Amino acid sequence: MMPKHCLLGLLIILLSSATALEIQPARVSLTPQKVRFQSRNFHNILHWQAGSSLPSNNSIYFVQYKMYGQSQWEDKVDCWGTTALFCDLTNETLDPYELYYGRVMTACAGRHSAWTRTPRFTPWWETKLDPPVVTITRVNASLRVLLRPPELPNRNQSGKNASMETYYGLVYRVFTINNSLEKEQKAYEGTQRAVEIEGLIPHSSYCVVAEMYQPMFDRRSPRSKERCVQIP
Repeated sequence: MMPKHCLLGLLIILLSSATALEIQPARVSLTPQKVRFQSRNFHNILHWQAGSSLPSNNSIYFVQYKMYGQSQWEDKVDCWGTTALFCDLTNETLDPYELYYGRVMTACAGRHSAWTRTPRFTPWWETKLDPPVVTITRVNASLRVLLRPPELPNRNQSGKNASMETYYGLVYRVFTINNSLEKEQKAYEGTQRAVEIEGLIPHSSYCVVAEMYQPMFDRRSPRSKERCVQIP
């Protein structure tokens, strides 16, 4: 027959195991899901989803970040106790070539989850590009097209926002659409921001759209909004 002190010890172990089994699913269910950076034009936003057992409006979140190789995590003060499901970490991840991590913890009703960490994030590699801003001016029967890449949050030594061309070799593609013939053709492909389009059909309506292409990654931006003009 087992001694009384052994029975008592076994009972304590069983109770501890049962408590652990009860607590662990609760912590898992609170844990933020799909914690990822989403980056556009080097504006780097951390996004996540609420834990599986909680609607987002019943919990608050705490965000930290660090650079690859650092041992110490830094608190993001603006997102410490936030109810949102995103956090802007642009100013904390300004170097496009560095590698970063973010992580999120949930708290609700006196409980808190474990931290959920992002995969390694490199802005230069992962950011997506918006289309160029297009301005057109009619000059007699031709068009002058001016292209401007999207502005970045990074500032150079003069205090001005750096250009996307600082970090990538960009190729601009310009397309004209003859609305009368419902015909589109590529009018230009190159690195110049100012483009002259000639040979347009008189008494026709034209629209112009443009996109940027990154040869290194074989990636292109979405197309710009159409800019339209009537040729006399």
